Amino acid sequence: MICFIGNRPAIQIGTHQVLDYDTAWLEEAIRRAARAADHADFPLVSEIRNGVDLYLENKCSLRLLPLSDLFARMRSMLVKIGCERIAEKLEPLAPPLTISLTAAAQKAGNGFELAFFEILRTQLAELRANGAEQIHFSGLHDCVMILRNTSSWSKSCNALLAEIESFLFSLEREPCDALGL
Repeated sequence: MICFIGNRPAIQIGTHQVLDYDTAWLEEAIRRAARAADHADFPLVSEIRNGVDLYLENKCSLRLLPLSDLFARMRSMLVKIGCERIAEKLEPLAPPLTISLTAAAQKAGNGFELAFFEILRTQLAELRANGAEQIHFSGLHDCVMILRNTSSWSKSCNALLAEIESFLFSLEREPCDALGL
């Protein structure tokens, strides 16, 4: 059985789902839209976020809500309250999420580091294309063990660990168009 925080639906971001989230990212998305619409002093940001919170907690009957649908509803709400310019500028922003490096390594198979890096690059490109900016990673050591097909840590594990860390660091610094977006 899956336990949902409060009564909120899971958020679908591309092929990934986020179950455990707060809604601070929604407030940031609204602030960005307000600034883009030349309303940096827009006073209703917190109230709109609270309205979305109430919707997610009490009115949304879906257990899985695509991020694009949530933002379409937010745009509609902004239009209804007379904030068309802000609604036009509202871009999807995903909640912070975590990617399992272990799952990517299992998908690539042991000994297939190049496939692992391509799987990871593809996942990150998809997530960024769908509004994800804060992406965290889990399972780094297990990932290395799977890719090296070993049960004990070795110097080759250290080398691969450093390579993966460097790859992840470089992806954080790359512009979206370098990822194929």
